[in-house]
Amino acid sequence: MSIKNFSFRIDDEMLHKLHVIADYEGRSANSQLNILVRDAVKKFESEHGKIILEKEE
Repeated sequence: MSIKNFSFRIDDEMLHKLHVIADYEGRSANSQLNILVRDAVKKFESEHGKIILEKEE
């Protein structure tokens, strides 16, 4: 698994709230976003089945 950079637009208030949550959980904002995305994927897959990815060449 490789790590990719991803640009993300977010308004100031939401970014500040993300930092508050991340600080509370003892994480960086980046780590908090990774957890939120992971949880969203888990929820989606539990409702719709496993996402099968095609191999990239």
